[in-house]
Amino acid sequence: MAQEVATGKLIRAAGGVLWRAVAGSNGNSVEVAIIHRPRYDDWSIPKGKLNAGEIEIEGAVREVTEETGFRATIVSPLGEVTYIKEDRPKVVRYWAMRAKGGVFTPGREVDELRWLPIDEAISLVTMDRDRDLLRRFLAAPPALRTVLLVRHGSAGSRSYWEEPDANRPLDDKGRDQADALIWLLTRWDVREIFCAPVERCVQTVEPLASAVGLAIQEQPLLAEEIFPGKRAEAIKWVRQAAHEDTASVLCSQGGVIPEILTRLASEDGVELPQPRPCKKGSMWSVTLAADRVYAAEYFAPLA
Repeated sequence: MAQEVATGKLIRAAGGVLWRAVAGSNGNSVEVAIIHRPRYDDWSIPKGKLNAGEIEIEGAVREVTEETGFRATIVSPLGEVTYIKEDRPKVVRYWAMRAKGGVFTPGREVDELRWLPIDEAISLVTMDRDRDLLRRFLAAPPALRTVLLVRHGSAGSRSYWEEPDANRPLDDKGRDQADALIWLLTRWDVREIFCAPVERCVQTVEPLASAVGLAIQEQPLLAEEIFPGKRAEAIKWVRQAAHEDTASVLCSQGGVIPEILTRLASEDGVELPQPRPCKKGSMWSVTLAADRVYAAEYFAPLA
């Protein structure tokens, strides 16, 4: 498993509540994966310490796959759990993840896995913090879906570009950022890709579209030149993007994404993380329940 990484005395780790629909329930009932660790003789939720240079979501997906043998896609964030481990503070960040197939193989670190209804899982896990996390998962609204708001990658300086700005392409750094986004965006079950009709936006999602075999759909409402005159229409469209337990990628510009976030938060009366950065090549995941914001988190550029 991963080796310990600490910032000062802080231990950083990540994991996930891995779930699947119960066969024959039409998706109305779910069960979660609970693992047994012989070293501690406990039952727990899959998690582990981060590798050097690893971001939380990367570590979460890796640990869940290593400990359960199942592939998974992100559904929604579950926040952090903080506690003291060997006289050091430990912070574990969790996501709800849907199992996409796999086979559990017993090993030295995890020798048993059980798929259980939530109430049985709450009774089985050893630690109160795991029980609290499962209750948090249980309290989430049903039919969650995700909008992934991507800002286009680096595209040089507008002042040195003599053609229409919409034609300005990605530079070398921007192309690296577009390639790096493939890994991050495919942690979700992406079913649609939309982008502003701007060359650097199109180029940012082209590698993803090629990797997952999806067409890029242009959406003028995501363009800086169009959005200011059609804010209400654009926000309504964003709210309706994506489908249950899946994600839609929306690639736009720096003059659009922060305002989309601000308006969603204001209209829904929710507090989103502050500050709200929007660097080139970055991404915000916005989880929606029905058409209202349930959670949001920011992911810095990976290149």
